[in-house]
Amino acid sequence: MKRLLTSLLGGRLRLVLTICFALVAALTVGLGTLVTSRVINDYLSAAEAERVARDMDLAEAFYQLKLDEIAAIGHRLALDSWVMQNLPEAAQGQTDARRVIDQQITNKITVLALGGTHLIAVLDAQGRMLTGQVLAPEGTLSPVTTQSNWNGLPIVAHVLSTGKEAAATEIIPAEFLVQVGLAQQAAVTLVDTAKAAPMPFDAREGTAGLALVGVAPLYDEQGQMMGAVLAAYLFNNDFTLVDRIKAVAGIDTVTIFFGDLRVSTNVMTAEGKRAVGTRVSQEVFDVVLAQGKDYVGRAFVVNDWFITRYEPLRDFQGRVVGSLYVGARESAFQALVHTFNNRVALIALLCIVLAGIVAVPIARLITQPIAELVAANRRLARGDMAVRVQPYGSGELAMLGQSFNKMAETLDKAQQELLHKERLASMGQLAAGVAHEINNPLGTILLFADILHKEMDETDPRREDLKLIVDEAVRCKNIVADLLNFSRQQEVLAQETAVSDLLNQAVETVRRQPAFEQVNIVCEFSPDLPTIHADPAQLQQVFINLLQNGAEAVAGQGTVALTARLADSQHVEIKVADNGCGIPPEHLGKLFTPFFTTKALGKGTGLGLSIVYGIIKMHRGQISVQSQVGKGTTFTITLPVKSVPTGELTAQIG
Repeated sequence: MKRLLTSLLGGRLRLVLTICFALVAALTVGLGTLVTSRVINDYLSAAEAERVARDMDLAEAFYQLKLDEIAAIGHRLALDSWVMQNLPEAAQGQTDARRVIDQQITNKITVLALGGTHLIAVLDAQGRMLTGQVLAPEGTLSPVTTQSNWNGLPIVAHVLSTGKEAAATEIIPAEFLVQVGLAQQAAVTLVDTAKAAPMPFDAREGTAGLALVGVAPLYDEQGQMMGAVLAAYLFNNDFTLVDRIKAVAGIDTVTIFFGDLRVSTNVMTAEGKRAVGTRVSQEVFDVVLAQGKDYVGRAFVVNDWFITRYEPLRDFQGRVVGSLYVGARESAFQALVHTFNNRVALIALLCIVLAGIVAVPIARLITQPIAELVAANRRLARGDMAVRVQPYGSGELAMLGQSFNKMAETLDKAQQELLHKERLASMGQLAAGVAHEINNPLGTILLFADILHKEMDETDPRREDLKLIVDEAVRCKNIVADLLNFSRQQEVLAQETAVSDLLNQAVETVRRQPAFEQVNIVCEFSPDLPTIHADPAQLQQVFINLLQNGAEAVAGQGTVALTARLADSQHVEIKVADNGCGIPPEHLGKLFTPFFTTKALGKGTGLGLSIVYGIIKMHRGQISVQSQVGKGTTFTITLPVKSVPTGELTAQIG
């Protein structure tokens, strides 16, 4: 493996980058796909639980609304004045009184909101049924058999004994259902169901009915209880409530269990019939019916797996009599997960292929600047100092290109500076030789011309000619002195020097010169200027020369600014700026060349700035110039705070 990686990474950079990009993309996308799939699976699992919880909340709300409706019917009839007035006569067997009560029952039972199988009856104080009506799901009404006793129903006995209303999910035994003609509807045939418990939860399953029952006591005007109103909604083989919950709440399947027996459901069998008569699984049986707890999770319902929720149903005494179920087919969620995983895998594959395709031009973009740098480096090695590369962007490759360009520029400047120093050295040697050769004859000429000038009669017309000879000889002597000053070996006599004092002395020196009479010298020195290690005499010569050049540039009327500040902890920056005529761009590169001058013939030797340049270089400083024609010129000098130890350096100026 190590050998394979070494071989791979040792290949061409473009190929290595392409393969690495593709591998990184494959690993990233692969891991991302696995993580995303896991997250989605977890999310869908949570969504399944949240959905069935929501479904159960909605189903419970509908269930409670129906129970409240049943209780409200009984309560309203118990308060009906016609029922209260005619109940004593009806209890005595008077037909007209029973007919009035029966009409009130009919009025109430025919306006039920949800429809379904309903029973409303009026009982006397002993629980005997005086009159009543049964409403079938089709909407037909049928009278009940009277004189049957319902005091044996626990909820009825409880209301007649306590005088308090009660409403709950109750079991109505078959003997009571026979009396009202509902025994046949309540009958449910038990169907063998896979995973069901061996024995039913309640022995009455299949014959008895599960119903919502509300019982309200009837009182006379003296507050004596005369009887009760019984209202009931039978679940057995009635699908009105479960279908309405499914349609309105959007729930896949809803079931109401009597014990562990389905008596009302919209769960379908494989034959497409309602699964009435099938039973709940043993796992749910043990939790919901035996322990009275909610059950949430996967459950085998009839012939398929569902994500389910079961909650126990209790009678008015708190005993578990059945359960309410909601569920969603697990296969629907599994199909969604399967579809999602397939699409994620397809997207991952496309991303990997796309990464491989994109990696090729990206690798080329990365390697192209490097290849250009290699080619430029070879040209630079062959001596082509003008070679430059194009920086790409603003990142590391751009920084590398900029660094190369800066290096090439530095090398070019260093080469030019070496050539310049060589030229200066050659010029210095030539100037020294010339100066020594003409200095003695020039002195002789000046001596004899001066003697003749002094001895000549003032009226002699030749006296002016001799005066011209003396002046020109003096000028030649000054030129020779500049040549000697430029060419001779000079020692930097360094000492602790205060920059502000040095500059102030230079300013005071030039202020007394006639050329500065109308020149405004502006000084701005930072208070934190340090002392530097330098030769003050030579530096004063530098600044006097630059100030004089500034005065000449403004033609005796203008401003010359002298500023000094601490550039950083190791360097001092001094600027001499004027607002004069400026220097043409083509002359800027020649300013420090010996004998180059822009002054009129006879006005300068062209050595002043060369000497300035040499002094600054001997102090290991830098000098630069910026100028714009018609706006002025600025000389910038940078000197190190610690430059040359006393008497250490002897250098050729320039």
